[in-house]
Parts: sequence; C-alpha cells; structure tokens
Amino acid sequence: MEISIFSPSLIKGLTDKIYDRRKAAALEIERLVRENEDSEERITQIVDALVQEFVYSNNPYARYGGLIGLAATSIALGPGVSKYLDIIVPPILSCFSNQDQKVRYYACESMYNIAKVAKGEVLRYFNSIFDALCKLSADSEISVKNGAELLDRLIKDIVSELSTTYVSPYSEPLNTVETGGQDLETPSSLPRNTAFSLPRFIPLLSQRIYVRNSNARQFLVSWMCVLDSIPDLELISFLPEFLDGLIRCLNDVSEDVRVATSGLLQEFLKEIKEAAAARELQLQQQEEKKRKQKEEEENRLINDKQEEEDAKEMKGTGEENDRGLIESKEGEQEKDEKEEDRESSTINSENDGHGKGTYVPGQGVIVQYGKIVEILVPHLSSSEEDIQRTALVWINAFIEIAKNVIIQYTPEIIKAVLPSLAHPVVAIRNIALETNRSLQKLVLETPIHLPEPTVSKSDPSGGIQLLQQQKKKSLMISQADSDTDPFDYQATVANLRLQFLNQHEETRVASLDWLLMLHKKAPNKILASDDGTFPALLKTLSDSSEEVVRKDLQLLAQISFYSDHDYFRSFIMSLLSLFSTDRRLLETRGSLIIRQLCMSLDPERIYCAIADILEQDEDLEFASTMIQNLNIILITASELSDLRKRLRNLDSRENQRLFNTLYRSWCHNAVSAFSLCLLSQVYEHAANMLQIFAELEITVNMLIQVDKLVQLLESPVFTYLRLQLLEPEKYPYLFKCLYGILMLLPQSSAFSTLRNRLNSVSSLGFLHVLPKSPVASTLSTDKKQPKATTNSKNVDEASTIKYQDLLAHFKNVQSRHEKQRRQFLQSSSTARTTMSQQSMIPSTAQSRSRRPRIIYNEFSTSSGQQSSSQMSNNNKGLGLALAGSNNNSSTGNGHQFSVGTGGIRNGIANLGFTTTNNNEQSGTNSTGGGNNTMNSNNSSNSRMMGAARRNRRV
Repeated sequence: MEISIFSPSLIKGLTDKIYDRRKAAALEIERLVRENEDSEERITQIVDALVQEFVYSNNPYARYGGLIGLAATSIALGPGVSKYLDIIVPPILSCFSNQDQKVRYYACESMYNIAKVAKGEVLRYFNSIFDALCKLSADSEISVKNGAELLDRLIKDIVSELSTTYVSPYSEPLNTVETGGQDLETPSSLPRNTAFSLPRFIPLLSQRIYVRNSNARQFLVSWMCVLDSIPDLELISFLPEFLDGLIRCLNDVSEDVRVATSGLLQEFLKEIKEAAAARELQLQQQEEKKRKQKEEEENRLINDKQEEEDAKEMKGTGEENDRGLIESKEGEQEKDEKEEDRESSTINSENDGHGKGTYVPGQGVIVQYGKIVEILVPHLSSSEEDIQRTALVWINAFIEIAKNVIIQYTPEIIKAVLPSLAHPVVAIRNIALETNRSLQKLVLETPIHLPEPTVSKSDPSGGIQLLQQQKKKSLMISQADSDTDPFDYQATVANLRLQFLNQHEETRVASLDWLLMLHKKAPNKILASDDGTFPALLKTLSDSSEEVVRKDLQLLAQISFYSDHDYFRSFIMSLLSLFSTDRRLLETRGSLIIRQLCMSLDPERIYCAIADILEQDEDLEFASTMIQNLNIILITASELSDLRKRLRNLDSRENQRLFNTLYRSWCHNAVSAFSLCLLSQVYEHAANMLQIFAELEITVNMLIQVDKLVQLLESPVFTYLRLQLLEPEKYPYLFKCLYGILMLLPQSSAFSTLRNRLNSVSSLGFLHVLPKSPVASTLSTDKKQPKATTNSKNVDEASTIKYQDLLAHFKNVQSRHEKQRRQFLQSSSTARTTMSQQSMIPSTAQSRSRRPRIIYNEFSTSSGQQSSSQMSNNNKGLGLALAGSNNNSSTGNGHQFSVGTGGIRNGIANLGFTTTNNNEQSGTNSTGGGNNTMNSNNSSNSRMMGAARRNRRV
C-alpha cells in the first residue's frame, strides 16, 4: 500500500508510547469504521492497514496500537464483524506467542473484545484460541495470566451457551490444528453442523493433556469439567482419548490439581454407571416389548383359528360373505402393522437421542470399555498411591457393568492386582482385596468353552469320563460365542506363576487360590501341557511361609486327584527327587508335605506309590532316610489312622497286598521294617528279623531309631500291643520281640522304660510261655502248620503272605546297605590317610590311638577295676561312652570307642535265638543267666581286644 489510509496524526497516536494517546487513536479508528460500515471494501482496507502497518511492525508500540485498533474495529462493527474474522483473528493469535509480555497482554485484551462482540462466530477458531490459552496459563507474567483468565472465562461462557446450537453461516477456516477427528466414534446425539466441533477438538486435548505444568493442568481440567457439564456434547464418549493423561494429573505437585482431577474422574465414573444402567433398562424394555408382541401374535393366531372354525361351521353363508370377512381381516392386520411400525420408529428415535422423549441420564452415550480398561491396567501397578487407588476403583466398578470386557483382560488385571494385596496403604489393600474377590466371582460365573474331546494329562481316567464330563458341562455353555473362549486360561496361569516369586506372602497365597479355583473349574484347560507350572509348584514347597506350602500342597493334591496314574506317579517321583536334592526341605517340611497330601488324597495311594519308587531307588542312603520319615508319619499322624487300621487287620487280601508293598520298601531301614511288623501284628516274623539284626552293624543312627521306637511303643498308637502282653498264650512272639529290642538297647532311659514295662508283665508269671523252638523251625513261617493257639487270621496270613521271601528280601537289602557303608568308610579312610600324609604326621601309632572307637554297653579297660555303678553313670543316653586315657595307658592321651557285640548276641540267645556262626554260639541255655553270660563274654571280649591291640603294636 503506497499511501496509508490513516492520517499522520492517527498513525502517530497509534504508535505513541503513552497508552492514553493510543486509546484516543483507537477511538478515532472506531469512528472511522462506523462511518464506512456499509462499505465492505473500505473496512477490509482498514483492517489490512492495521495488520500490515501496525500488528506486524517491528516497533513494539506500533504493535500495541495495532491490537487496540483491531479491537476498536470489531467493537464498531458489532455483530457484523463475523464476515471479517478471517482477517482479524489470525494476526491476533500470532501475537499470543510474542516475546514481549505487553504484546501478549494486549492480544488477550483484543481477543476478549472481539469474542464479546462476535460471540458464537468465535467458536470457529476455538481450537486455536484454546491452544493459545493453554500456553498462556503457564505464563511467567502475572498480568498476562490475568488477561488470559479473563478471556478464558468469556470463551467458557460462550461454549456453554452456544456450542450445541450455534451454526455459522460462513465456511470454516483452514486450520491445521482443527483437522483430524474423522475416525472417532461419535454419539448420535452430538450436533453435526455447529460452529463448535468436539470431534475436532479431542485430538488437541489428547496432545495437551500430557503437559507437566500445574497451571496448564488446572486449565485443562477446568475445561473438561465445562465440556462435561454440557449434556448434548457427551464428552464421556471420547474418554479413551484423554483418560491416560488425566489419570497422570493425580500425581501433580499441586493439591488443587489433584483434587480437581479426582473429582472429575469420579464424575466420569458416575456417568459411565448411568450409561450402563440406561443400556440395561433399554435392553429390558426391548425384551419386554418382544415378549408382548409374541404373546399378542400367539393370541391373534388363536383367535384367527377360532374364527375360521366358526366360519366353517356356519350354514347358509355364501362365498361372498367369506371373501368380505377375509378382506376385513386383512385390512385390520395392515392397520395394526402400521401402528406397530409407528410405535417402533418413535421408540428408536428416542433411544437415538432424537425426537421427543423422556431424558434418561446416560442414554445415547458410547462407552468404549475395552479401550478404557487397556488404559487402566498399567496404572494398577503405579507407584503413585492416588493413581493406583483410582485405577483399582474403576476396574472394580467395571467388573459389575462390563463383565464381557473385563473377562478378556483378566490375565493382565490379575498380574497387577495380586501384588497390591499386601500394599502398605490400608485403603489400597482393601480395594485390591475386593477387586480380587469380584474377579474370582466373575471367572467362576463365566461359562466354559470346551474344545473338541481330547484326552489330556490332567484327565483322571481317560477319554470316556472326559466325554461324559463335557456332555454335562455343555448344557451350561452359552451358544452366543461357540468358537472362541473370552477367558484366556493359559495366559492367566502364566501370570499367576510369576507371582510365586513375589516377596509378599499374601500375593503368593492369592495366586495359589486362583490356581485352585481355575483347576477346579476347568481341569482340562490348565496344566494340560508342560508350561512350567508343575516345576514351579514343586519349587514353591521350599517357600518360607507355611500357609503358602499348605496351599501349594492342596493344589498339587487337586491336580493329582484329576490326573491319571502316570501323571500321579510322575508327581511323586518329582517330589522324591526334590527331597533327595534338598535335604533341608525334607527335614523341615517333609512331614508337613506328606501329611497334607494324605489329607487331600488317598493315603494308601500315596504310600504305595512312594514305596514302589523307593524300592527301586539306587540311592540307598536317601531311601533309608525317607523310609524312616514315612514310618514316623505312618505311626503318629492322625491323617493315617485308617491306614493303620488296615495294616492291623490282615484278613483281607487287599490289606495283605498293602503290607507286602510297604514291607519291600521298608526293608531299606531295618528299624522301620521291624516297627511295621509290630504295627501289623506280625510278631513271629518280627522275631525272625531280630536274628538278622544280630548280624548287622549296630550304628549310632540305628540305636537312635530303636530308642525312638521304644518311645513310640509307649504312645496311644500301640495301646493294643501293650494290652496284648496280657495274653501271652495268644501272642507268644510279642514277648520275644520286645525282649529282643531290650537286648539291642544300651542301658539308657529307653532301656529302663522297656524293662519296667516287661517286668510289670513278667511279675505275673507269664514268662513260662515264651517259645523255645529252634530258629530253623521259625524261619519257615508260611510253611508250618498253625498251632492250636493261632487264630484264623494267622492261618490266612500263612497262606497268602510269603514271610520267608520277605525275610530273604530284607536280608538282601540290608546287605546292600552294609556293602555301600563299607565302601563309604574305605573311601573316607583313604581320604584321611592322604590328608595325614600331606600334613606330615610323624607317627602312625599316634594317629591310630587318636581314632575314636565305639564302646557298646561296656568300657575297654585293661585293669577291669571299674565298678558297675560307674558303668551305669557313664552309659547314659544311647549307651555310648568315652574311655579316658587313664584306663588304657598304652593308647596315648586320645579317647577311643569300642563296640561290644557279645552282649546283644548272648541276650538274643537267652530268648531261644541262635546265630548263624557256630563259633559265636552262647554257652548258656537258661533264661535267667543272661547277666552272668554277658559279664563273662564282656571280660573275654576285653581280653581279646587287648591282645589284638598288642599284636598291632608289635
């Protein structure tokens, strides 16, 4: 423009440094615009001059004057400014980002005056104005923020009043910020042709919602509250687009922002519940309408049939009358159909949000539950308490109103909710517990989608029973979705398996509860393949929490209950392998594990499976230890009382097979096998076993087990055995068994206990009934004829249980243990010799004198002057004693142990037993001469041991 349309004085006034002079110049421009109001070309020239010469000028005062001039122009034009907004608004918007704070302030002032005049037309530029105000809300200058707040308040009033009704007669401006929003789902009640477009605004909001500034967040939350308060806009339908950023506002440093955000989220959740209730009501109304229509149609058909029958029965009527009747009926039907169509169209228009009808809160709202749940799930494990609590509240509410959606996201929800069960904040912990319970209830109520009938590992008894179960459960399955299962069992199990590693006990217990529920609901859906769950369950048996171990055992037992024999045997083998590698677990939790399994499963099934596996185990030491633990549980556990009753009654063949199975495995531990015979009342066979005891090496561990057996004999479990001592004629071999145990024991507290028990019976004069038959006749138990005192039970035993084979098996197993023990001692001795040579020990005699030797029931003394009272005082506990260096000066200063086996064998001989070695037979035949024989043999053994030591020294 070559010559300015403004006078020099007007230009000078607009660029003056004093505000009052610029304001006076703006009033002059306002007068000029009013004079040329009818000339559109002249107004355009004035606006262009203000923009190009002043607003875009490098002189800051000229910018101030230009912005004031544009505001004056708009005020002068009034409502007619709408046609010029395309050239007035963009320059002002560009000034919102100017570096000069006064320019930003005057831009707010100018836009305020324009919006006040233009009103609804300014909504065409809503996105640009909103974006500018969002930035200005975080401005560092107080004056600019105050000006932006005034403009923001005015824009909110305009939006609240005209956003759903005002339609602009002018075309929409090309604005890149406002493009987009074409793919958004919009509710039917949303206005389509208004100047304000919510679908175009949502993309901008979804970008700005992630801002970190507290003032900007407060600005965004306030605007969402305004938009949500406008009923026809239905902002809740676009919630997934900005929900994530809105939830993140809960961790803002400003309390005002947190409170406002929390209130807005509660309002959104309330609207979602209202929409769900409205949808449910609508479905009920539709179903009621369908039901009424069906009833009316049935009644109409009945009436038509009745009328037709009446018409046929009528006489004297012609065909014309019949035709007229039919035509009248058809006309009535057409009239009824038209009325029904009119009613249905009215109802549909009301449901769509159009037409006249009663307003129902939430009606016509589109709630995208799936997208909302996807946003909420990551926040369930947030470190911010407010965010986590809000996400839990929403998920808990969705479980009730969106069951079909929540069931699809159950694996991810479980993974996030279970760790919160042990949250330190009580409110979060309570919500997590409620959510977990609701989710379990939802999964239980969800029908199972059964695949094609196949036999899986978890099938209890093959394909036939599985088919039967599927036929029963198929009646409960919904036919709506027959191809896909909404609940992902495998993903859920995988996420639950990860919770085994959680540090909190509550989480681990809850994960096991979930697996118990899922396996009980659908045993063929989980653990059907090798997905790593079963090894994880076995590893969980080593958990520090006893409650976790109990739940784990309950689940393992439930899996085994629904499994076939091979799967159950694999489980028992895995359990024994775990015990073999983790001996600490066997010591601390072995009894608990076995007892819990026996509570959930058949004890006979468990014991027979373990016995069958241990019988073939090559690790003899572990087999012996395991049998010892199983034997203690068998005798003492209340869960195995029925099994003990079966073992005490060997009349039936099933009980005899049970005894045979246990006995062949129990042979790995001599004392356990002996106690099994006592428990089963097989006293004659137990007495025969004592002969083999005399040939075995009496170890400390064996003496400890015998000591425990004596204590168990005094327990209530063996009450029947103690009462049987009063019937020596009926149970003669019981005395031999108990006296044999007495001879095995050193003179300890257990020895005294058993001796007192036997003395109380022997004082009644029952010892004369002790059998004195040679051992050769007793070894063939199953071949000899029953005596008059033997009851029918023994006859049945003799005919079915092959005791001689069992005794041979016992000797064979014990010989294997002896051989392995000797090999271990030899390897240990070789290792010690190598170590002693490396340490340069000068004398082998000294090392030999330091080697401890076991003394059984006697001291190795050369003088033989120790009194019997000293022996009784030193032989405490298990009958082990240390010989002092003053008793044997030839062995140096070290202690030594020695074993006296003569007392055991002589004592056994006094009961009528004979050993297999002829040179070790006892020289006495009288029962009462046991003590003298023991003393004589003790002294002879002492002389023999002394001579052996002298020979070694030579």
